[in-house]
Amino acid sequence: MAPDKSQYTEVPPIPTYDEAIAGGSSWHHLEDDRARSPIDDANRETREAQSLLNNSNQANSSSRPGGYRPPTVESEDDDDGWSSSDSDTDEAEHVRREMQELEIEDPNDRSQSSWGKRIGFSLNKWQWRWKKWRLPQMPSFRRRTTTSEDDSGGTTATGNDESGNNNSSEDSPGRRSAFPALGSTALFLLVGRLLALFLVLGFMYLLFVSDMFSGMARRMNSTAFSPESVRVFVQSSISPKQIRENLAHFTKYAHIAGTEGDYFLAEDTERTFRGYGLEDVMMDEYKVYLNYPKPDGRAVELIGKDGKATWSAKLEEDRIPGEDSGRLTAAFHGHSKSGDVRGPLVYANYGSREDFQKLKDMGIGTRGAIALVKYYGSQGDRALKVKAAEMAGFAGCLIYSDPADDGLARGETAPKGRYMPADGVQRGSVSLMSWVVGDVLTPGWGSKDNLPHLQVNQTKGLVKIPSLPLSSRDAHALLMALQGHGQKVPDGWAGEVPGVKEWWTGDQSSPIVRLKNEQDENLRQPIWNVYGRINGIEQQEKKIIIGNHRDSWTLGATDPHSGTAVMLEVIRVFGELLRKGWRPLRTIEFMSWDAEEYNLIGSTEYVEQNDELLKKNALAYINLDTAVTGDSFHAAGSPVFRQLLLQVLNRVGDPIKNTTLRDLFDRRHGKLEGLGAGSDYVAFQDIVGTSSLDLHFDGDAYPYHSSYDTFEWMENVGDPGFIYHTLLGQIVGLLILELADRPILPFDISGFADALPRWIDDLSKWAKDEGAADKVSFAPLKEAAGEVAMAARRFHRWENKWENSIVASSGWEPVALGNTRADYNSRMGMFETDLLDDAGIRNRTQFKHVIFGPQLWSGYDEAYFPSIRDLIAAGEFDEAKKTVHKVAGIIKQAAFKLLDGGAA
Repeated sequence: MAPDKSQYTEVPPIPTYDEAIAGGSSWHHLEDDRARSPIDDANRETREAQSLLNNSNQANSSSRPGGYRPPTVESEDDDDGWSSSDSDTDEAEHVRREMQELEIEDPNDRSQSSWGKRIGFSLNKWQWRWKKWRLPQMPSFRRRTTTSEDDSGGTTATGNDESGNNNSSEDSPGRRSAFPALGSTALFLLVGRLLALFLVLGFMYLLFVSDMFSGMARRMNSTAFSPESVRVFVQSSISPKQIRENLAHFTKYAHIAGTEGDYFLAEDTERTFRGYGLEDVMMDEYKVYLNYPKPDGRAVELIGKDGKATWSAKLEEDRIPGEDSGRLTAAFHGHSKSGDVRGPLVYANYGSREDFQKLKDMGIGTRGAIALVKYYGSQGDRALKVKAAEMAGFAGCLIYSDPADDGLARGETAPKGRYMPADGVQRGSVSLMSWVVGDVLTPGWGSKDNLPHLQVNQTKGLVKIPSLPLSSRDAHALLMALQGHGQKVPDGWAGEVPGVKEWWTGDQSSPIVRLKNEQDENLRQPIWNVYGRINGIEQQEKKIIIGNHRDSWTLGATDPHSGTAVMLEVIRVFGELLRKGWRPLRTIEFMSWDAEEYNLIGSTEYVEQNDELLKKNALAYINLDTAVTGDSFHAAGSPVFRQLLLQVLNRVGDPIKNTTLRDLFDRRHGKLEGLGAGSDYVAFQDIVGTSSLDLHFDGDAYPYHSSYDTFEWMENVGDPGFIYHTLLGQIVGLLILELADRPILPFDISGFADALPRWIDDLSKWAKDEGAADKVSFAPLKEAAGEVAMAARRFHRWENKWENSIVASSGWEPVALGNTRADYNSRMGMFETDLLDDAGIRNRTQFKHVIFGPQLWSGYDEAYFPSIRDLIAAGEFDEAKKTVHKVAGIIKQAAFKLLDGGAA
């Protein structure tokens, strides 16, 4: 029962803070919500009684709301608990004050900070002697409003006013910061927790720095997708049915570069890339020089004495059975010169410079004449045939397919056989690919709107006389008209056109032939490349690139869409892997090039637009063009791929011949052939130094660039059942896996070093044939080759060290070792880039590789050391000697850079 009000005659004075804690009283336990106004006469006794009663209960209680327990501190001199008597020392009073300041908290406050949590502990006296040193006060995490009585007996709230400003000039115990001062229990708790936090963070940092988590992620991925299981999946997933569907789709209509059909296929390709799950899919447009024949703009005629045509060539093939487009594509030469010329007809064998020189030696006049030459032979590049005719003074050039080289004389003709029928016409480009590659108006830079373009008469990449392709059917009439004119042809010049019994050269007295070739010339015709990728998880910036061109002169079942069908199927399979959660270590990029048929334009423009990035990050390029024409596997490329290729061939078996492709390859003494300048690998290998590989299954022949190159021909003759398309898909898929996902890039630098002496010997033999054997020494090249061999041996030793380290650590790779491995891979990828001469070949500065590059007068054929060959062929032996030393120096520097960095 509360005491009677009369017992209290006046309000007891409120003690000061020091008085309250010095005497050990319970005043400091008064709660704000227990005594809102001590001078309220009506409730004073009740409030004070409640306050005191509550205090007493709490003092005797073992617990308190909010989890409070009175702390005890033991000294080394006294085992008693903390004393509150007036006889305590000043030090003890100060310690008690410190603790009580921290313990004045609202027991009903459920949101109190964790700093307020109390735990019992013991502390020696010496640890309190630093009591005069204090941490600066921090802003409070929470504040309470306490009351104090002013001089007039009223109450004043302390804390913040409504505007958030401080209303008192000095702190009261209830307003003290919740952040603990030095010497408090909470501070030691804070320090301990901070130390524990730093320890945990440091441990986590060490884990990340040691590549524990990224390595673990890769290893978990490898556990889920072991390399062998992925190989098996890729091989078993390549579907001949799907490849067949791909080929059928891409051969439904004509799609010459830059035309409406080409754009539709570009959109189809982009959708397919996205549908199969490729990332960063995009269409890339370039503006390039292309030409197309005008309606009624082409004619080849024999002109009578009255100036009228006595005969006209049909030019195109007869209607092709099974063709889906409903019409034939025009038979013409891309990048040919527009013109309408007339002149006497002269036959010039294969149209090489030697053939034209032979005519000159025979006294046959060629000035202003129309040349009739055969495809293939001693000059395989059709553009160089036209150029040689131009240089010999001809006004125009006609090129036909002779049955002796590609026709009935070789075997059964299309559509039931492999060879060109009598009406078959081989279309193609006559831009000078071995002189200027890509868009002929932007040599050396990407053909974008914001970049300069040359005028047509400024480029070195175009011929200056008109030309057209012909069938042997049309050539027959011209050859018959030549009989009796000029001289009988030299031995080896006669062809096998049916009905032509005698072969004559013709001369200025020959019948007059009209060659009409009027072209629409588009200086900035849009073309469209399509790209898609699978991003790598370790070296994402490093790229393995696979490319195939999409444009075609006709329906293009063989060239290029046997390669297209295979590439799309490989993309589908890798898309399945992506959906299952697999990712490669390095990025894989798939490219659909445009305008390859004109002058390797799409790929070259891409390379020139991105040359610096490709030099740094492109590790390998795999090309698929005329991918399947038969059952004999062939590969051309850099020797760094040789060992990897043989390993892959060991895994792939021919189901018809019941053995591995490696066995078949060895039986025919197959070798990794050299690259010429015939497809989209040229810009990668010869301009930016990306090690490149071209893959294909060959047959005896196919109806090249003619309207007979159809889906029906492929299904019935080229590859029935699409067996070799499927095998090529397996080869490409396995190569991609090894190049993109092996921890160490499987390049054979030693194989490259082994090939160098052979190439130097080949150069020496050629120079001897050119009469330069004792005029140019190749000793510096041989010395450089020796340094490459030594560097390669030292370089590859590191792989054994790495493997031993990984085995010893049960498969774990520390971050330092992983970084060294990445650098090792990068230097392998840079090896051929380091073989570039930034100045390029003289007069052909786009080509920069000192070992690989097209020959000046033989673009399709492989050649080594092209800059040296050009100078020797021109008789500039002093310059050739200087170039030998320059090339040797570049090779030595590449060997040095291979070892630079300390991995070996």
